[in-house]
Amino acid sequence: MNMDWLKLETIKEFLYKTTEVLSLVVAVSLLVGIVFGPETAFFGSVVANFSSILSVMGQEGLLALISILIIAAILKK
Repeated sequence: MNMDWLKLETIKEFLYKTTEVLSLVVAVSLLVGIVFGPETAFFGSVVANFSSILSVMGQEGLLALISILIIAAILKK
């Protein structure tokens, strides 16, 4: 019985690749939403949600932006 999928390294690699793909989708969604405006289907709502998250998390989103940069630096390793 092959149980390679249960190995921690396999699970970590899968989660890392999934996170990488999802972060690219979010980045492209933000870029398209910024370029074409908030009225763009799907992409505009991503920009609106991202803006609301930034405004909630700190004064003018500065704290949230720093947090996102730290998370991005960790994921880049």
